[in-house]
Amino acid sequence: MIKVGLLGCGTVGSGVVELLDKNLETISRRMGDLIELTRVVDQDLDKCRALGIEESKLSSNFDDILYDDEIDIVVELIGGIEPALTFIMKAMEQGKHVVTANKDLIAEKGKELFDMAQAHKVDFYFEASVAGGIPIIYPLKQSLAGNRIQEVIGILNGTTNYILSKMSEEGHSFEDVLREAQELGYAEADPSADIDGLDAGRKIAILASIAFNSRVTVDDVYVEGISKITPSDIKFARELGFVIKLLAVAKQAEDGSIQARVHPAFLPYKHPLAAVNDVYNAVFVRGDAVGEIMHYGRGAGKLPTASSVVGDIIDIGRNIVYKANSRISCTCYEDKPILDVSQLKTQFYIRMTVKDRPGVLAGIAGVFGSNNVSLATVLQTTHGGEMAELILITHQVEERDLNDSLAVLKGMHIVGNIDNVIRLEGMDIM
Repeated sequence: MIKVGLLGCGTVGSGVVELLDKNLETISRRMGDLIELTRVVDQDLDKCRALGIEESKLSSNFDDILYDDEIDIVVELIGGIEPALTFIMKAMEQGKHVVTANKDLIAEKGKELFDMAQAHKVDFYFEASVAGGIPIIYPLKQSLAGNRIQEVIGILNGTTNYILSKMSEEGHSFEDVLREAQELGYAEADPSADIDGLDAGRKIAILASIAFNSRVTVDDVYVEGISKITPSDIKFARELGFVIKLLAVAKQAEDGSIQARVHPAFLPYKHPLAAVNDVYNAVFVRGDAVGEIMHYGRGAGKLPTASSVVGDIIDIGRNIVYKANSRISCTCYEDKPILDVSQLKTQFYIRMTVKDRPGVLAGIAGVFGSNNVSLATVLQTTHGGEMAELILITHQVEERDLNDSLAVLKGMHIVGNIDNVIRLEGMDIM
């Protein structure tokens, strides 16, 4: 009998309880032993009672899991850094295997947790920490282990993908669609972690660490949100053959250097991620052997996330049955340099307001040229009056050269405003 202790009766916790109850026989057969949810701990026991959990299994004290020698696996679903970190560390010290869906904890405290798991020879699984029900941690660690992974690009936040999809479909402003997303429950009352890119930043830090075998923390990730995206940007993107997505990007160069970033991007229609809309997530992976593959599905929600958690429980249960725990230790065994965003080379979309008179375009092109920035596409729209809107697509340039150009342009009397600057991604798919 494999015995499980559950921390947290929230959305995902309730999904785990439901899934273990509904598919108990199938799960036990696949695992190779019987499984039992032995203890459930939460500060709000009424939430747990509402799930139909027996009173004898409920507790508000973590020690009832920690010091129960019969409990094999602890499932942490309370979220946040503390007290989750302390609980997990103590559980590992007691020789208990751990499953978590806590992306914040993995992104910020991953090294300490993996070191503790290795020291006590216990399993530490976290499939549900990235992209909810989409399997991506296991494939990167095992199925694709024979590859040199070159890039991982993901749509990893359902809230921002919903907002950008709706803006594209309906032409509404960012503020209006955000309000709608909050009313529908897709966005939190305080949506900053989503719309500012922080949630996706934590997730790509985890994926980059696994894909490139080198520690990448959330502080290493350049993060930019979607609040500056306007219906005008979406309109011009469509005219030029692109969609705008909030992308989480991790790439490894031939010299082993790593880039990790989250930002809005112009993505060609032909790219597989371009068709991922609404609240769905997807992860695009390129490896030297496998080529290009994509994992797609629901990146959040009670049962999709619970699916990943229960999958981890089953895998650890199999390890217990066959006495094969601690097979896969931390895969961050290298120390690769992480590039600053200013060192990256890519193409850019620039939307600016300029004075509508002869010689302006030549003056602007001259500034770009003197800073090693070459222009691939130039569009100009006039609406009457003294000002015109200028749309530029650059060739691939180094980001600091572009920034030097923009700094000069901002001080020129012929430039009214630099309205938006957005990177292009996925151009090698075109």
